[in-house]
Amino acid sequence: MKINYAEMTNHLGSSAVRDILKITQGKDIISLAGGLPAEELFPVEAVREAYSRVLSSDVSALQYGLTEGYLPLREAIAARLGRQGIPVSAQEMLLTTGSQQAIDLLCRILIDPGDAVLVEAPTYLAALQVLGSYRADIRMVDSDDQGMLPEHLEEQLRTYRPKLLYAVPTFNNPSGATWSKERREQVVGLCRKYGVLILEDNPYGEITFDETPGAYPPALAAIDRNLDGDSCVVYTGTFSKIVAPGLRTGWITGPSELIRVAAKAKQAADLHSSAIDQRALHELLQRFDLEGHIRLISREYQSRMKLLSAELSSRNWEGASFLEPRGGMFLWLILPDQIHTAELLPLAVEQGVAFVPGEVFYSERPLKNAMRLNFTHTRPELLPLAVQRLETALSRYEERLLPM
Repeated sequence: MKINYAEMTNHLGSSAVRDILKITQGKDIISLAGGLPAEELFPVEAVREAYSRVLSSDVSALQYGLTEGYLPLREAIAARLGRQGIPVSAQEMLLTTGSQQAIDLLCRILIDPGDAVLVEAPTYLAALQVLGSYRADIRMVDSDDQGMLPEHLEEQLRTYRPKLLYAVPTFNNPSGATWSKERREQVVGLCRKYGVLILEDNPYGEITFDETPGAYPPALAAIDRNLDGDSCVVYTGTFSKIVAPGLRTGWITGPSELIRVAAKAKQAADLHSSAIDQRALHELLQRFDLEGHIRLISREYQSRMKLLSAELSSRNWEGASFLEPRGGMFLWLILPDQIHTAELLPLAVEQGVAFVPGEVFYSERPLKNAMRLNFTHTRPELLPLAVQRLETALSRYEERLLPM
């Protein structure tokens, strides 16, 4: 039987990261490709006890739940956000199956085919997948290590009149960059001027390497809510990086009307996210020192980042460059122009190491000589070996470039 698929399936791209993970399964490959936290740092006992307490006290945790999510958990998240300078109520929040679903729901209720959406260059691969599935006209805004370039942003705003701007301003995926306070204020100001909604995606923002108070600029949402007039920032976050991805619990906050519409879209998608996971997370927040756990994983991830950085620096690869991220999970390595990292990847896999080629993080004008390296998942003792294998692959690649 021939299956007649909907038009949108022609716009469903495969995830380069997921494809790489498939080819590395079951092999002696050190993967720096996936955006994975370290399993050995998961708070396993605390999570186990949280589920046990919930199931021991109330079997209704296994019942259907509210589309908007478990109210006590929404209130607890709202309280945490308030302490981070983002005042929000539980009624302005929808719990989602990870922040990935939050991106999808917002696009579902906002984006018609052909609508323009602005993103950073480079930007989160899975966001490009979602936007592409809704047939958005994705336009990139030139960016540096301080954030979007305001002049180019305003030019894109005037030219395309976008419906949405998507950004990861804190420890960007893939570049690791953190926008400056000045750039954040300029982006919020320009989007307010042109009436464009911002989706601020912040899955990594609590994984910080500098514990000095005030070391990091405020979230776009915090800047926006301190201004007069209607808010232009919708904010999404997740427990995936600070507790565990398997809990699949994220949230989206924004104007009450937008949250109501998003809740209707969620009803059509899955009725509600896992009630037992939400109840267990709430229990965890009541009894577990989450802030202490975040500090623990942040220090460990910083140590791994420093080790990877030192290994890369020691190689003295001519024309290679990177900036050490101030937090998060990724390091963005740029190689000489003649190195096409998508072509380098198969050689690297042969040597036993994997990464994500930089070009997949662009919708246009891709940077072909960059790669994203994850430093959080690989155990520290393996990072030197990973860089050694990458160096061998580079040598093999450069041999192919030599004239015959």
